[in-house]
Amino acid sequence: MDNIVSNYRDIIELYLYGEEQGDAIDQCQTFSEEVIGMDASPEEIVSLHIELLDDMGIDDAALMKKSLDILQEVIISFGFTYRDYKSMMNRLEIHDKEMDVASSLQETMLKTEIPTFETMELGAISVPARKVSGDYFNIIDHNDGMLSFAVADVIGKGIPAAIAMSMIKFGMDSYGYSQLPSDSLRKLNRVVEKNVNQNMFVTMFYGLYDHNTDLLYYSSAGHEPALIYRYEEDEFEEIDAKGVVLGVKEHARYEQKETKIGPKDMIIVFTDGVTELRKHDDTFIDFEEVKNMLRQARDYHPQDIVQYIYESLMRIQNPHKKDDLTLFILKNNKN
Repeated sequence: MDNIVSNYRDIIELYLYGEEQGDAIDQCQTFSEEVIGMDASPEEIVSLHIELLDDMGIDDAALMKKSLDILQEVIISFGFTYRDYKSMMNRLEIHDKEMDVASSLQETMLKTEIPTFETMELGAISVPARKVSGDYFNIIDHNDGMLSFAVADVIGKGIPAAIAMSMIKFGMDSYGYSQLPSDSLRKLNRVVEKNVNQNMFVTMFYGLYDHNTDLLYYSSAGHEPALIYRYEEDEFEEIDAKGVVLGVKEHARYEQKETKIGPKDMIIVFTDGVTELRKHDDTFIDFEEVKNMLRQARDYHPQDIVQYIYESLMRIQNPHKKDDLTLFILKNNKN
């Protein structure tokens, strides 16, 4: 602060008593940038000007009036930036309110009820990194022994991502009734390809579980491979199927596979907020750590497992490198 006071005093003296008054005016611009960078207010600069005139013993009306040229030059630059700042803050405030509305709409429109069954247990958690999430999960109970589920990740953020997710939810609710995953992804691809911004794509893992036969049918639209945890063998099995992300190809086709789910086995689906989590030292998480967490909690209810995993991940996550995170678990509860 002493330098600021000294510099401003030098500028005033140069302008009032020096021969290079133009230099003094030029120095006002640099001085303004310095005080703005220090978050000084215009009122503080006016106070500094008055104090310096008093300290310098300037009581001559003509000199005092002349010194106001310097103050005016500083305040002009300061005032312009201050207006910009206020304008920017107003725009940020409007944007913040829009994001609040989008977040509220997303929470209401994309809310998914988790059904309960005697023969299987479900758990899911989806936490946005910011106000509006790019992740999404949906569960549809067909009330005929069949259950559809999907986990998706929009390659894009903010309000457009929320709108895309809403469109996918209504598409899935409309097309997903007892549809095989490959057919559902094919139809959802048409919805995304025709209605969503060309720069926005969606990855999705789509499953149909028949808990009468314990068969899982699944397809993927470029999503992270899912896992099957085989309880008896204490082993993880990666499951994946060929398919491009939704929205890039008009007539895309999706491979469909099936596998048997044994007693106490778990189907685990997630987004890259889990697999690409950044730790405090900025390195990526070793996914074996996540598998060990799953092993430790394997006898819990899936909702307790996803909460345990989430809290464990938050403890090691770099808070400045957060991403949307979604984790879904289906456990075959038959003995």
